Amino acid sequence: MSGLPDGTRWPLVVLLSGQLMVNVDLAIVNTAAPSIQHTLRAGDGELELVVSGYILAYAVLLITGARLGAIHGYRRLFLCGLVGFVLASLACGLAPGTGWLIAARVAQGAAAALMVPQVLSGIQLTFSGTARTAAIGYYSLALSGGAVLGQLLGGVLVSADLFGTGWRPIFLINVPLGAVLLAAGFRYLPRDDGARRREPLDLRGVAVLSLALLLAVVPLVFGREAGWPLWTWVSLAASVPVLGWFVATQRRTANPLVNLSLVRRPAVRWGLIAHGASTLTYLALLFVLAVYLQRGLGLSPAYSGFALVTWVAAFGIAGPLLPRLPSRLSHLMPALGCAILALGYLATTLTAATGHASGPVLLGVLAIGGFGLGLSSAALITHLTTATPTDHAPDLSGLISTNAQLWGAIGVAAAGTAYLSLAQTPSQATTAFTVITAAFSALALAAAGASLLATRAAPSPEPPSSGQAVQRPGRQRSDRS
Repeated sequence: MSGLPDGTRWPLVVLLSGQLMVNVDLAIVNTAAPSIQHTLRAGDGELELVVSGYILAYAVLLITGARLGAIHGYRRLFLCGLVGFVLASLACGLAPGTGWLIAARVAQGAAAALMVPQVLSGIQLTFSGTARTAAIGYYSLALSGGAVLGQLLGGVLVSADLFGTGWRPIFLINVPLGAVLLAAGFRYLPRDDGARRREPLDLRGVAVLSLALLLAVVPLVFGREAGWPLWTWVSLAASVPVLGWFVATQRRTANPLVNLSLVRRPAVRWGLIAHGASTLTYLALLFVLAVYLQRGLGLSPAYSGFALVTWVAAFGIAGPLLPRLPSRLSHLMPALGCAILALGYLATTLTAATGHASGPVLLGVLAIGGFGLGLSSAALITHLTTATPTDHAPDLSGLISTNAQLWGAIGVAAAGTAYLSLAQTPSQATTAFTVITAAFSALALAAAGASLLATRAAPSPEPPSSGQAVQRPGRQRSDRS
């Protein structure tokens, strides 16, 4: 990990390994779903809960996890979340029936929501200047790589059928890996000092925000499969006044769950919009591309998983490249990344339209999109952390993670519904795919515009840094206990 001060690399490895593990488990069950359904004799609705229960608990509790990290320290919450994640993974792997598995998956998502906000909080509190930019580049790689690794690893483990256990190793593998990561966390993560805030958790805010997010996320997750019945639209509509209720409660409380003043800053607001819109296109692409390649072109699930390897490889190049670029161009990088992402989607549209969607040309144009997303994601998160005081690092971490999950859920629901509606037969698949990727290109261009508004509204940058880690009074740099 180049560009990072001595003594900070292992803490970053620990944090990013936790992020990677969570993202793998967001995707890995999709590959194993048929095997789970056959083994446990699960109905379609039960299988949907196995896949989506994790996502629901994760999305709803991210902001609460971030606030708990502010109160008790990010190290403690990361380790607590990791322990819960490992135990829930063990329960998933040993599940005797569908009900047990659904409950364990919900617990797994809740534990992930405790762990994940601490990753970005730890980065913002530990690094500054070019070191922070480099760390966020690796963070962005963990976000993108986990989704594709989950698809690949799921296929390999299920196909291997280790000791006749079928799908269970996709969960049980987290137990030894999590144990190693837990030991490394105790060894390398900085010990929280006595300066952490001890204000009480806003329980009413937790309840109201959780209700608002459930009303929004549940129909987005289940609506497409259910055919968008009336209850999905009623639920989505009801989420708006409940969110307004949450905002009102936050303004009246002395210890709010979310610092709303952050969202009122144009640099943060437009940055969140740009990051959410670009993330939406990627998460929706994961679904649409897999369905197109398998159902439309008749290719294997393994091929659809490997098709995104070039995307992730290019994504991985872009993040670490960002701190090496001239600092005078840093304000242009978010918009440039989104513009390259738009170009990648446009090239994908033309590739599919000209009949090259199953060959090396597709892999090449997907690499363009991956590079653009990697550049925009790292640059936007760097911009957001620079525009936010480190005292509000947990607030920003929760907002970024929840924002990405909500936009992603909207994207998968909307793009998935549109694609399946347009591709009624295999002969219509290419036309449907090109329509969707062209829409992604337009949305990426809109994200580029939002990025320009965000960087234009940004406050003065931090003083130039030699790349050293942030030194915080009273905070030990590492824990050797």
